[in-house]
Amino acid sequence: MTRSCVVLLSGGLDSMLAIRIMQEQRIEVEALNFKTIFTCCQDQSAQTARDLGVRLTVVGQEDDYLDLVKSPQFGRGKGANPCVDCRIYMFEKAKRFMHQIGADFIVSGEVAGQRPMSQKRRDLDRIAYHSDLEDLLLRPLSAKLLRPTLPEREGWVDRNQLYAFEGRSRKRLIALAKRLGLNEIPTPSTGCSLTEPKFSKKVFDLIDAPGTSRRWDFEMLKIGRHFRYDSETKVIVGRDAAENDQLRYAHELPDATSTAALVPENFLGPQALVIGPRTDEAIAFAASLMLRYSRGFDPAQALVRVDDQIINASENERAKSLETIAMT
Repeated sequence: MTRSCVVLLSGGLDSMLAIRIMQEQRIEVEALNFKTIFTCCQDQSAQTARDLGVRLTVVGQEDDYLDLVKSPQFGRGKGANPCVDCRIYMFEKAKRFMHQIGADFIVSGEVAGQRPMSQKRRDLDRIAYHSDLEDLLLRPLSAKLLRPTLPEREGWVDRNQLYAFEGRSRKRLIALAKRLGLNEIPTPSTGCSLTEPKFSKKVFDLIDAPGTSRRWDFEMLKIGRHFRYDSETKVIVGRDAAENDQLRYAHELPDATSTAALVPENFLGPQALVIGPRTDEAIAFAASLMLRYSRGFDPAQALVRVDDQIINASENERAKSLETIAMT
């Protein structure tokens, strides 16, 4: 009887190897890519799936994913990355997909000890247990260092043809890839903006702000320069024409939490959104930030359109001195 598995495919070297190892054992493979608003490697995973000759399904997060970003049960890494909680959430999705397509088990390219936040032995066990996949989650690159899973014990997979990789070095993994006919070796990538210090600063600012942050607010973290006006109010300033268009579009969405959109009326410069109470002071602050990133304007004549109203923009010292707290 031919067995089938679901392999989590990020597009990186480890997941490529996991697929190839299963193919070498005549296991039917379905590739699954997990997408959140913080990940950025779906194009790479699609190309990898084509190269390996497997079908790829991309699944996205639900709103409860943001709850674990705000308050992870198992802590964070150096940034805002809740890696263990994220892996558990991902494998829960994979388990649901496995049942939907009638696959037998799940495969991951994780390597013991490779990532300090989610691939220590303790973390691997914790992820398997809390995702309720303890006996159906096979990690072929480090399988010989771990307890045999059901696919190994039942002979669906030959444990002797699995591996005992450990640690952060890629040298032996690359050698295995070449031996298995994988000549295009992708460069290492986290693929998750939650690990980035500057982006994490924006995430923590949003989490710590009073009130309930929505998916729209998290989506906006990827766009523009962010400035905190007060505990309830912040301003997003576009960095280029594309981001100006994104800000204008986002402001018109039904779930938008922005309260004012500012557009230069008689000078070339960025657009801005006010998120929070729409006060005259907050709008004036946003207009001043727009001037900070503009050139060739007359400070006495600079006009800004605020939705359907025209106001005079003016520079102020607070907007000029925000370099230390600007979340750019």
